[in-house]
Amino acid sequence: MTDRNQQLFDRAAQVIPGGVNSPVRAFRAVGGTPRFVQRAQGAYFWDANGQQYTDYIGSWGPMILGHGHPAVLEAVQKAALDGFSFGAPTEREIELAEEILKHVPSMEMVRLVSSGTEAGMSALRLARGATGRNKFIKFEGCYHGHADALLVKAGSGLATFGNPTSAGVPPEVVRDTLVLEYNNITALEEAFALHGKELACVMIEPIAGNMNFVRASVPFMQRCRELCTEHGALFVFDEVMTGFRVALGSAQSVYAQLIPGFKPDLTVLGKVIGGGMPLAAFGGPREIMRQLAPTGPVYQAGTLSGNPVATACGLATLKEIAKPGFWDALSARTQSLVDGLQGAAASAGVPFSADCQGGMFGFFLLPELPQNYAKVMTSDSPKFNKLFHGLLDGGVYIAPALYEAGFVSAAHTEADIAETVRVAADVFKTL
Repeated sequence: MTDRNQQLFDRAAQVIPGGVNSPVRAFRAVGGTPRFVQRAQGAYFWDANGQQYTDYIGSWGPMILGHGHPAVLEAVQKAALDGFSFGAPTEREIELAEEILKHVPSMEMVRLVSSGTEAGMSALRLARGATGRNKFIKFEGCYHGHADALLVKAGSGLATFGNPTSAGVPPEVVRDTLVLEYNNITALEEAFALHGKELACVMIEPIAGNMNFVRASVPFMQRCRELCTEHGALFVFDEVMTGFRVALGSAQSVYAQLIPGFKPDLTVLGKVIGGGMPLAAFGGPREIMRQLAPTGPVYQAGTLSGNPVATACGLATLKEIAKPGFWDALSARTQSLVDGLQGAAASAGVPFSADCQGGMFGFFLLPELPQNYAKVMTSDSPKFNKLFHGLLDGGVYIAPALYEAGFVSAAHTEADIAETVRVAADVFKTL
């Protein structure tokens, strides 16, 4: 039988670098040929060979309702009939902004943009403009988009400045970026002791989804907040992945239940708020957000920002996930998957640990959940690759990389979860 996926990949490689338009879609880490999706519905997609897969990527998070949800599809079709793009304000931009602010009380104003990278770099610029400072802290293993200043790996010491992780990023561009170990309070305190008066912000993924699924511990998160407040730095929550994915109030609402009075200064959102369309946002208190042009000196603009079709998609999605009972059902389904995988691995004697929150999950071929990037890197990569292809052969699609989180949608059924666990159990026996 002709492998249509391979044919398309060979063709793509002639006109697209690496045959993909985002590196994470490639199968280079696990080997094999990327699956070219032909269509998707509910919890499934079908590749170019007509093979059906249960989808645990969901466009890397946005498809929290599953693919082709009727209410979302209707909203998008209606919006498209009215026009694709205007380059002028629409009422729906206001409606989406109001819906976001209703559920994330740390934000009083929000600016809509088109991608998580755009939102992250704009939030960083705003933090620098609002504080008049240049230096900032990020954490190893957290990904905030591919803006130059954020493509940085850790230096050699606890509080050293980072080094570029991409060609084309001059060292001087990242000279003000401090890269620290995630969940390391000692390193955090040392960085503030050395550079506190120069720090514009601390930027963090509250649940890091780009080293699979690693939570910031409550003491670490609380110390981040305390030190930012003490030194006049802004605390920036990158919730591109976790926003409206781990809870209706996003990850910050989870920490607010554990830390009295907790809230970040700025929040970066993406993925779910666009429902699968290119849309992201950043927001915070009114006094900070008014520093943005046209009311303030910090410039940010975008031709397609607040696109009318994207806002229709995002607004319809947010209204669905705000309905009573949605989060209890989604969380239970995700927990069922994690529990099932843990049980299957234990039965096969495979070192395994897993965690989840809302509709987001992650697992490691390690006996205990890692707390930082260095520990994540000790996971058994060849064994993961074997697990990935075993699941793929059984019709289960997870991220083709050891370091990416997974996503459950409202469209996944109990039968889908049970079948996934059954396939996984068979594969664990071969590891």
